[in-house]
Amino acid sequence: MKVFFDNCTSPVLAATLCGYIAHLGHEAIHIKDLPCGRHASDIEWIALLGADADEWLVVTGDGRIVRNKAERAAYRAAGLRGFVLEPGFQKTPLNQVASALLWRWPDMAKIASLVGGPALYSLPVRRGSRITTLPL
Repeated sequence: MKVFFDNCTSPVLAATLCGYIAHLGHEAIHIKDLPCGRHASDIEWIALLGADADEWLVVTGDGRIVRNKAERAAYRAAGLRGFVLEPGFQKTPLNQVASALLWRWPDMAKIASLVGGPALYSLPVRRGSRITTLPL
């Protein structure tokens, strides 16, 4: 599985998670490292990931993907699964965000393995809080 981090996340998060999950045969990639680059629109990177043969898991800080009709339709059509970081992550120091992702990785990987087709979940800041499904 490959984990994609969009422009609303720091490249540091992708590098940190990649270091942790590489021994499991997974890879984490930030949008800056994809052929489309940092300046790609959401619809562009969604189409790129959807057309790729690899299994992708999206991590984004952009909750608008649920509210924007065009992006939501593209996401569903691409059959992607992913997690939206709750708004509280924006005010959280980067080292704590990285820690939260590592802490939650087993839950995220389990959800990704159980769910087929398009799905989006909200990843809470608090470790004791539940991961919830977002409407697509």
